[in-house]
Amino acid sequence: MTYSDFSSLKFIFDEGVAWVTIDHPPINLFDIDLMKQVSQAGRLLEEDDRVRVIVFQSANPEFFIAHADVEMIRRISDFEPSSPSGFQRVVERYRTMEKISIGKIEGCARGGGSEFLLSLDMRFGAIGKMLLSQPEVGLGILPGGSGTVRLPRLMGRSRALEVTLGCEDFDAELAERYGWINRALPADEINFFVDQLARRIANFPRDALIQAKRSVVANEGEVTSSLVFENQLFHKTLQDEEAKIRMGRFLKRGGQTVVYEKTLAARLEDLGEED
Repeated sequence: MTYSDFSSLKFIFDEGVAWVTIDHPPINLFDIDLMKQVSQAGRLLEEDDRVRVIVFQSANPEFFIAHADVEMIRRISDFEPSSPSGFQRVVERYRTMEKISIGKIEGCARGGGSEFLLSLDMRFGAIGKMLLSQPEVGLGILPGGSGTVRLPRLMGRSRALEVTLGCEDFDAELAERYGWINRALPADEINFFVDQLARRIANFPRDALIQAKRSVVANEGEVTSSLVFENQLFHKTLQDEEAKIRMGRFLKRGGQTVVYEKTLAARLEDLGEED
């Protein structure tokens, strides 16, 4: 597979930086197709000696990655209780690969979209445009794509629980204060800042970049067992009748459409009400 074979990811390479633009209309839904492409891109980029830094961005100004496809989640059947899930393995590749990865966030990134960003090395959000959320508990499940593993490491136990259990949208300034992102930047400055940072990093010696990242990753501690436990609990929630009802109502009432997704956080409580 080559970079030209991707339908929902666009690649530009410049001075050691790979700019990867997500373009999967209408809301960059993390469905099977997009997940496969993100996984395949990870393999290609990991092996590409031209690339030292990877920057992910979105072609859609309102959605970075909306969230994982709820219909797909409802159909999940492949469960290996002693291994991380397929999605966990996809995002874990980005956390551990010998490349530096950056998320430039303009628009919403909820659920699996947030979890993908959490696996990257750095995240920068545009003020007035970025929203982050882990809405899964409102659907009766839990963040099963590494969210419950990564959030406490970034922001501590109490704030991670507030994010996970509250299911609220976080704007760029609040996300920065909680440690969810590195910096909140004015919308008209984020492109220049990320471009300059990516180029600066890519200009440094490759081996120094690799060894520095290896050391930081090692200091995060053992992650695999935590991912396995999260996966076990996630699959347990999928069997809960209330979760099945809430996910069904979510889809029936317009979930995964542009209008509904813009106000998703406000609609979660209503999923407990009958039609």
